[in-house]
Amino acid sequence: MGSGFVASWSGFPSLCERWATQILWDGSVVDIVPGTTSGSSSLKVPSGSSLGAHTVSVFNPGCKVTSSATFTVVIVAPPTTTTPRVPPTTTTTTPPRVPTTVPGSTTTTGSTTTTTTGTSTTTAPETPSGTSSVGPTTTLPFEGDGALTLDKDNIQPGDPLTAAGTGCEPGAFVKLSSSGESVGSTKADTAGRFSTRVEFASLEPGRQVIRADCGIVLVGAVDVALTSSTSGTTSTLVVLVFFVLAGALLIRRQFTR
Repeated sequence: MGSGFVASWSGFPSLCERWATQILWDGSVVDIVPGTTSGSSSLKVPSGSSLGAHTVSVFNPGCKVTSSATFTVVIVAPPTTTTPRVPPTTTTTTPPRVPTTVPGSTTTTGSTTTTTTGTSTTTAPETPSGTSSVGPTTTLPFEGDGALTLDKDNIQPGDPLTAAGTGCEPGAFVKLSSSGESVGSTKADTAGRFSTRVEFASLEPGRQVIRADCGIVLVGAVDVALTSSTSGTTSTLVVLVFFVLAGALLIRRQFTR
């Protein structure tokens, strides 16, 4: 259903131009066009129409003129597409022939060839006494999924130091310690991160290891130097003043002669 067709008419009196013309399918209006003495209308077979003959009418109610024709609905079979049959392709794969060699056997191919299989002995180098043959051991900087970051690699007494970490449980209490002494504490945020000042009660030169415990243990280190750059500058100034005074003394002696 839904196939298109055209209804055409002609010979209507000029009086019919005053009223609209109706197109009917089995007595039901399917289209309305302006009144004309001749014309055409493109239509579609109404959905649900049965197979067989149907009446298509052109009717002008004003001049009482009707023209009818018969339209037959049939089923048109769709075209059949034939796909040619392609014969299957058979591929035969022959595995390669692997020669077999037996140690100590003699193989003859045109001439006599004797193959002698010797025995190879590999002696591992001796390990000196007191030396371990086990490879280097890597120590993880923390226990768990997280990291501890210090904002400085080396400090002097009185320098500020900040520690920041990740991987803690959200809202966990964080305790920072160094050499068994507490150097700070804070609380992790909702993402398990924290940041706080590190405050040493006393410092000794060398590397200071800082541990942050928040359910997992995060480890970081900072180098402490007790040398002051000002002392070297002061010593240099003293030496310069000494040479200036010595030079002034030599000049005075030359002029007094």
